[in-house]
Amino acid sequence: MKRHLLGRTNLEVSELALGTVELGLDYGIGSAGRPSEADAAKLLHFALDNGVTLIDTARAYGTAERIIGGALQGRRQEYVLVSKVLPRAADVPGSVEESLRELRTDHIDVILLHCGNDEAPDAAATDALERCRDEGKAGFIGASVYGPAAAMLAIESGRYDCLEIAYSVLDRRPEVAVLDAARQAGVGVLARSVLLKGALSPRYQALPCGLDSLKRSVEQLAFIAGSAGQLPEFAYRYVLGRTPPHSALIGTASIAELQAGIDYAARGPLPDDVLEAARAVPVEDERFLNPGLWPAL
Repeated sequence: MKRHLLGRTNLEVSELALGTVELGLDYGIGSAGRPSEADAAKLLHFALDNGVTLIDTARAYGTAERIIGGALQGRRQEYVLVSKVLPRAADVPGSVEESLRELRTDHIDVILLHCGNDEAPDAAATDALERCRDEGKAGFIGASVYGPAAAMLAIESGRYDCLEIAYSVLDRRPEVAVLDAARQAGVGVLARSVLLKGALSPRYQALPCGLDSLKRSVEQLAFIAGSAGQLPEFAYRYVLGRTPPHSALIGTASIAELQAGIDYAARGPLPDDVLEAARAVPVEDERFLNPGLWPAL
């Protein structure tokens, strides 16, 4: 698997990363529920054994940090660990300490402020996170943000080593300015929501009422991809076809799905004519690019 330096950090990361929200929470369209801790441990070891060397988690992901800490305590030097804390200055030190305990480690390679919808990173919370970095509890700091405006504010501040952003074949907004600005500033970029919470997969047919415009866009992409069954490969190869992002998260609790993602990455970028066709697919209502604004599943 290809590896990239994560912006101006000295961290080398695999182009595909394991997102762990599904290990600690019921998440996604048609969620089958969380795996057992034994199955989650098998997935984590499978990831490391197959070249996926970035593990992404968060305090907000239920029991995910505890599961990772228990499963991988003997392999801490083999992967880059990313976690997130809520952006409340008073809570940052305690949250970081809780993460360290749950993850069974003395440092987290990258700690991100877990920002809400269209929320720019908070300056006071960033001050608190910088103190954690100065104490050696974090190697680098950054922010997980929604929307291009918050991402641009974070980049322009010069305070963040890394950003985690939503980026997909439907949510192409980062291509306008964010990705180039991050490259020029040396900011590492992690891409999440590559499948848009499962909408860019055959599960799009289970989207709730009120998302008909999103379904129409997905159907056009499925036609370009060849079928709805080919949407996940299409989506990952689209995002992995450029740098940044330096790594794209595959959020899954399934070894089979992770293996499929590894296979997609090995097939390389999509052809130029296919990329052009994908970029021509309109998004009628950009609000629905944020699953947090969807009607209840």
